[in-house]
Amino acid sequence: MSFENSISLSRRGLFALGGAVAASTAVGVPNAWAGADADVIVIGAGLAGLVATSELVAAGRRVLLLDQEPEASVGGQAHWSLGGLFFIDSIEQRAAGIKDSLDLARGDWFRTAGWDRGPDDALGEDYWGKRWAEAYLEFAAGEKQAWLRSLGVNWVPVVGWAERGQADNGIGNSVPRFHVTLGTGPGVVEPFERLVRAAAGRGVTFKFRHRVDELVVTNGAVTGVRGTILEPSAAVRGTPSSRVAAGEFEFSAAQVIITSGGIGGNHALVRRYWPQRLGNPPTRMITGVPEHVDGRMLDISAAAGARLVNRDRMWHYTEGLANHSPIWPGHGIRVLAAPSSMWFDAEGHRFPQPGIPSIDTLGTLELIMRTGYDYSWFVLNKRIAGKEFVLSGSEQNPELTRKDLAGYLAMQAVTDVPPPVQAFLDRGEDIVVADNLPELVAGMNRLVGSDRIPFDRLRDQIVHRDSEIDDPASTDPGIVAVRRSYDYIGDKLVRTTEPHHILDPAAGPLIAIRMNIVTRKSLGGLNTDLSGRVIGHDGTPIHGLYAAGEAAGFGGGGIHGYRALEGTFLGGCLFSGRAAGRAAARESA
Repeated sequence: MSFENSISLSRRGLFALGGAVAASTAVGVPNAWAGADADVIVIGAGLAGLVATSELVAAGRRVLLLDQEPEASVGGQAHWSLGGLFFIDSIEQRAAGIKDSLDLARGDWFRTAGWDRGPDDALGEDYWGKRWAEAYLEFAAGEKQAWLRSLGVNWVPVVGWAERGQADNGIGNSVPRFHVTLGTGPGVVEPFERLVRAAAGRGVTFKFRHRVDELVVTNGAVTGVRGTILEPSAAVRGTPSSRVAAGEFEFSAAQVIITSGGIGGNHALVRRYWPQRLGNPPTRMITGVPEHVDGRMLDISAAAGARLVNRDRMWHYTEGLANHSPIWPGHGIRVLAAPSSMWFDAEGHRFPQPGIPSIDTLGTLELIMRTGYDYSWFVLNKRIAGKEFVLSGSEQNPELTRKDLAGYLAMQAVTDVPPPVQAFLDRGEDIVVADNLPELVAGMNRLVGSDRIPFDRLRDQIVHRDSEIDDPASTDPGIVAVRRSYDYIGDKLVRTTEPHHILDPAAGPLIAIRMNIVTRKSLGGLNTDLSGRVIGHDGTPIHGLYAAGEAAGFGGGGIHGYRALEGTFLGGCLFSGRAAGRAAARESA
C-alpha cells in the first residue's frame, strides 16, 4: 500500500472511529477509551486471524480472539494444507533457471481470473477483487518471501507447477510458482501462532468455544459481538465438536475483524450457491475441510449490513479420494497429479482438453458436470502413481510436515510408491488395482454397481494414447502436457515419470481411481477495500468492521476471480490478515 493511501486510510479511520465512539457513547455502550472489552475483536483463530492478531499485538492493541472450536483447532483449515505458497521471481525459481517477473505473473493472473462483474466500476462486484489482486502480486514479487523467511519459514527447493495451462497467453501459470513450505500447513501457521500465544494474558485474550451469533451495530457502526458459549469439548483437531450451549456472551470493541473462513464444510451452502453455469450441484461430494468450516459468519455479517459478492465462485477439486482413515465427516483428500494419467468420464470417454491432470481445475469441473455424473476416472499404472501422486494435506506428508527434508528425499529414493499413497492403493474405497485391462474394467464397473464402461471403449483409447507416446510429433493434448512437464527439470526430478506406455507390463499393475468432487474453498465473500474494511450495501465501508482470509474471498470478495493460480490461498490469508490487522491498529490508535 502506498504512503498516500496510508495517510488517506488513516484519516478516514479516525473519522470512522470518532463516529463509532460518538454512537456508542450516545447509547451507553462501552467504547475503546472507556471500559471496552478490547480494542479489537478477531473472530476466527485460523491463519488470517492469527496474522491479524499478531499485527495488532505488535502495535500494542488489546485483542479478544474468539473461536467456536476448542483450543486444539488453532490454525484452522490452514493446518491441514500442503503449505503451498505463490512467489514471483523467488530464490528457488532463480536457482532452477525459471524466468519469472511481476509483469508475467500479472498477465497470467488477470487472464485466469476473468473478471466480468464491473471490475472498473466502483460498485461492481469485481472492483475490489481486482485491486486486491494487483496489490497481492506486488507483495508476492516483493517482500512476501523475505518477510516469511525472517519469521523462520523455508521451502522445499523444487518449485511445483500447478494450474499450468497448455499454451502461452492462456489461462494458468506459464511458469512454476508453487512453493511447498517445509513444515507444510503447520509450518506456515507456526510463527504467527507463536507470536500470538506469547502475548496471551497481556495483549491477547483467547476465548475458545465462543460462537458469534450477531454483530452489535450502533448507529451504523459495529461496536461488538454477541453469541453463545458452547460447552467444553475435548474433540481433537478436525473432528466435530459439540454445539450444546452453556451460556451467552457480549463483548464490545472499537473494531471487529472477521476471519471465520469459507463454506467448504457446509454442503447445504455449497449447493445453495452452486454456480448456475455448471448446472445442478453434484449429488455426492466429499469434504476437503473440517465440519466447522461452515460459513455462518457470512450471513451474520450480511444481517449487520455487509455486502457479500461472488458467492457462486468456488474452488472445489475434481481429484478427490475418500480418506481411508477419516478425521472429519466425509473426509476427502485431493490428489495433486502430474499429467501422465488418462482422465475419463463415468462412461469411459476420455476428456478433451483441459481434462488433463494439473492443467485446469475449474475447466475440468465444467467438463465433469456436463456429463451428468458427479465422479470421473483416472487410469494409470504403478510407475505413474509412485512418482506423480502427491496427496494434499499435512497429515499425508509426514516427513515434510516434521521438516525432515532429508527423510522425505530418502523415502522418495528407496520406495516405488510413497507409504501414504500405498495406503490408499491398499485401503482406499475408490481404488481398483488389476494385472490386466479386462480385470481393471470389470473392477471399475463393479465399484459403481453398473456396467457403465465398455471394455472395448476404454481399451481403444488407451492403446491409441500409447501409440501416440512413440510419435515425437504427436499433438495429442495429454502427450503434449506430459512432455512439457518432463522438460521442466523440477518435474523431471521428482514429479513426472519418463513418457511410457500405460499398458507396459513392466510399469504395472494397472490402477483405476474413481475421482470425486471434493469441496474446499470459496472464492467470493465479504466485499472489502484495500485496508480490509467491509463494504456495506450502499458501497461505503461499515465503521468498525473488517474481514480477511477466505471470509473475504481472500481479499475484496474475489481476489482470484473465477480461477486461482494455486499457492494463493494461504498467501491470501497472510496478506489480507496483515492488511486488516495493520489498518485496525491504525484506526484504534
